[in-house]
Amino acid sequence: MSNMINSLSNMRLLDDLARKKTFIHRIHPLIKLLTTVAYLTVVVSFERHEISGLLPFIFYPILIFALAEIPVAPILKMILFIEPLIIGIGILNPLFDHSKILLGGIAISKGWVTFLSIFIKCSLTVTASILLIATTGMDRLAAALRMLKIPKIFVLQLLLTYRYISVLIEEVSRMMRAYSLRAPGQKGIKWSVWGSFAGQLLLRTFERAERVYQAMSLRGFTGEYHTGEIAKLSFKDLAYFAAWSLFFVIARIYDIPVLLGSLFTGVMR
Repeated sequence: MSNMINSLSNMRLLDDLARKKTFIHRIHPLIKLLTTVAYLTVVVSFERHEISGLLPFIFYPILIFALAEIPVAPILKMILFIEPLIIGIGILNPLFDHSKILLGGIAISKGWVTFLSIFIKCSLTVTASILLIATTGMDRLAAALRMLKIPKIFVLQLLLTYRYISVLIEEVSRMMRAYSLRAPGQKGIKWSVWGSFAGQLLLRTFERAERVYQAMSLRGFTGEYHTGEIAKLSFKDLAYFAAWSLFFVIARIYDIPVLLGSLFTGVMR
């Protein structure tokens, strides 16, 4: 029950954060979307044994956190909620890949290096995606997708899913509360009633969806979800995209931590 309430509050938190008026929030949503896509593309393009080359890309979410005045703690909780899945994806690598690789003169299993690389990549991409929603909002993000000529049906499906997933969570929460009141002292739901529970949830979902659609139709919904007016691109927006793109390209071509380490050790000598 508490997990569902936390998920619901997290979604509302992202909507509240998207209403801020900071420098990052005022950047055109299309530019923020393209910048995030470029960031994700570059991060996942690294080889599976790469670690040091990924470290400069931590600078991007850190700067977004600072400039957009996004609280770190709630976003970190969302990321930690996904971390078990990330760990599950990469934890098998140390079990199957026992070959060694030298890092700083130390022999380390390639499996653990691969696992750490996957962990860093997934953490960075998830963080960047959450920050995109927290600084843009789903409505403006949908408008940016429409500017990229993404089919209307896909954008509408994304919007409605994001907007009404909270309704589904509330329905599940009410059903679980009703079940707990009828079975006091029982932890969770018995396996024997999961079938009827899921069936009741499906029926209630259909009924609720019908009421939502009728309400939308009465308010003039014809299949087009209006996201409001989006301002035109400005020089500030283009400069923002160009600056980050340049940084991504440089960080991808050159191993900045190794170069800085070589420079530092050379100066020390």
